[in-house]
Amino acid sequence: MSENKAKGPHQPGEGIRSMRSTSVFRLINFELYTKPNTIIMGIGLAAITGVFGYIAYMRYKYESLGYYVAIKEDGQEQFVKKKSNWEI
Repeated sequence: MSENKAKGPHQPGEGIRSMRSTSVFRLINFELYTKPNTIIMGIGLAAITGVFGYIAYMRYKYESLGYYVAIKEDGQEQFVKKKSNWEI
């Protein structure tokens, strides 16, 4: 029976960590040599989800107010409430 063992000092799954490199390369690209931290990833995912949710909520609230940006003849921007053609 053959066993699936790595030959040499490198182990499976080490990837770039097993290669020889300079200290400067390791300092600049430290994320290649660290193991993933699932707690920090979860916090980051929750934060980015909250930010996108807040932006979507604010956009929905702004659009539901019925205002749009109109540009006057002199180039100034003005917020104008949308009107139906049926309104006077």
